[in-house]
Amino acid sequence: MDYQNLIIGFGKAGKTLAGFLAKKGETVALVERSKERYGGTCINVACIPSKSLEYSARLSAAAGGDFAAKAERYRAAITEKRRLTAMLREKNYAKVAGTGAVVIDGEASFIDAHTVRIGGTDGTQTVTAERIFINTGAVPFVPPIPGAAESVHVYTSETMMELDELPENLVIIGGGYIGLEFASYYANFGSSVTVVQDGDAFIPREDAEIAARVRRQMEDRGIRILTGTKILRIDDGAAGTAVITETADGEKTLTANAVLIATGRRPNIAGLNLDAAGVAVTPRGAVAVDEHLRTNVPHIWAMGDVTGGMQFTYISLDDFRIVRDQLTGTGARTTANRGAVPYAVFIDPPLARVGMTEDEARSAGFDVRIARLDAAAIPKAHIYRAPAGILKAVIDAKTDIILGAHFFCPASEEMINLMKTAIDNGITARTLAGAIYTHPTMTEALNDLFA
Repeated sequence: MDYQNLIIGFGKAGKTLAGFLAKKGETVALVERSKERYGGTCINVACIPSKSLEYSARLSAAAGGDFAAKAERYRAAITEKRRLTAMLREKNYAKVAGTGAVVIDGEASFIDAHTVRIGGTDGTQTVTAERIFINTGAVPFVPPIPGAAESVHVYTSETMMELDELPENLVIIGGGYIGLEFASYYANFGSSVTVVQDGDAFIPREDAEIAARVRRQMEDRGIRILTGTKILRIDDGAAGTAVITETADGEKTLTANAVLIATGRRPNIAGLNLDAAGVAVTPRGAVAVDEHLRTNVPHIWAMGDVTGGMQFTYISLDDFRIVRDQLTGTGARTTANRGAVPYAVFIDPPLARVGMTEDEARSAGFDVRIARLDAAAIPKAHIYRAPAGILKAVIDAKTDIILGAHFFCPASEEMINLMKTAIDNGITARTLAGAIYTHPTMTEALNDLFA
């Protein structure tokens, strides 16, 4: 074999595993299809650039001014985003290469279970490996909307962040987390934003009370949210792009300078030729893995978004830990024992959650107690100029154990990590209520929330 380990994809799990195995003295090749993707999806086209824009957007909103001033700040934000991602790409490449792992540019395609063809700008090469790890991530899903492919004003979440000119009118197709984040960013930059979703329920996976508060706050900021609305077609015209919709009141037309299709992401397996390796896929097009992230081929693993699980960078990092434990540990770590998984939606203010909703807890048979606190009761929320949110916790009334936490407030993306620790370790609401926190902070609100 040419290498002991071949890793396909430069994402969080792949690059971390490459460095770990190389430092152990094993031979490692890491394949990435483009130099522009060193570091993976998060660094280049997702978490980092989008949150850079989110921060710039909040600064811009605070600065005010006319649309021309806002458009200029937007262009500066795009420039800063590009600087940041370029710097992180360089650092990621240097970090992996510095361990002794070999980075190969090109598209990987299986020839058989141990052999991969890699095609790049410098030609094609064939590589064999004892173990292979698939870490190719996910790509935006674009539904077959008539006119979308032909329009020059339609973007995905990845290409939208390359748009240099701030759109005056932005239509976002999809009311999921990605769509809502972009709605919040561009509203803060100064765009007029309309979010369109075909489902009637707004963020249905969230606690109903929290979802209602989020919708009201976003609409109060001027973001138009249309539920129960289907997209019929998209037509480019001299005056802009027309998004023709079907509503309960008949056809309606929305006019936009830009249309963002934010209808989710799908595992990126195109071109891998998994059949040649005998690797099974799920009905939804993900690489099928067990709780140890092994595929049905014993020496091939898959990690990160390509497995069809939760699409978070920190889950990809935990996937690395699971695989590492298979290779060098006890093998006890699995996808089944991650504990409660927190997440944050970076709207303004951010929404963060871990654990059960109120309805989920009641359906599971718990006798629940609900703790609520308006963000307006927290001094730090007023310092942030964002007192419109709410904190909610779901508690087992019999044991005082926290079952779920839902924070829609400034710094919730940080606070939710403490709540994961509490849930995983059975820390009671009473303990958090009696803890000592620094002041003025958002975390000190836990004194009052759990009192």
